[in-house]
Amino acid sequence: MSRTRAGFVVAGIAAGAVVMTGAPAAQAATVNVNYHCKTPIGDKSAVSPIDITATPSGSSYRLKMTFQKGVSSSPIELGKGAMNPHATILLGGADSGSLTVTGPSNPAPIPANTPIKITDLSGTYTPKASGKVTFTPGVLTILALGTTTTCTADPKPGVSLTLTVKAAGGSSGSGGSSGSGGSSGSGGTTNSGGSSGSGGTSGGSSGNLAQTGSDDGVVALGTLGGTVLLFGAGGALWLTRRTRRRV
Repeated sequence: MSRTRAGFVVAGIAAGAVVMTGAPAAQAATVNVNYHCKTPIGDKSAVSPIDITATPSGSSYRLKMTFQKGVSSSPIELGKGAMNPHATILLGGADSGSLTVTGPSNPAPIPANTPIKITDLSGTYTPKASGKVTFTPGVLTILALGTTTTCTADPKPGVSLTLTVKAAGGSSGSGGSSGSGGSSGSGGTTNSGGSSGSGGTSGGSSGNLAQTGSDDGVVALGTLGGTVLLFGAGGALWLTRRTRRRV
């Protein structure tokens, strides 16, 4: 292999390393969540492994929360579409607060006294801060047949997902386009017009303003000159009439 070709290979490997290093970091883990559920017929407990994953979507992320096992149960069969779930995901690290993820109703009937399989829940997360953000399963709520079952994790489960994110602060920068509205400042031709000489020190556009000021001066002089000429003509006419009267 020639030295030139070897150099290209080494450069390619180095570039690949840089790309991998610059890629956003994401760490996902399956966590066992010990749910304690308050149901219309009493308290129930269940443990379900949960995964939280994220897919970039513009300046946001599409989150998906997956339950690997059923949670709680019903003393009667839940027909197709009878159960509607939603849950919260707790934010930590560089960000704080929580977000809600929702999912479709059960696609098939759930037999009585069997663990309720929760459909995949999803939602959108938009970073409010830059850095590493953690995502932890929160409260699960199940709505079925006019009843509400609330399941809380005890103890608090571990972090299921860690993302290195960047806040969508670019929007505030674009909001700075109002600064371009500051072109109204250039509209302050009254300033540059006040000193047409200083207009020469400004940019090309201010040069045009200086030229405009000069034209105004010409118009003003023309108007003044016309007034003087009219006054002179009027004076001559008055003198002529006065002379004729004397004659």
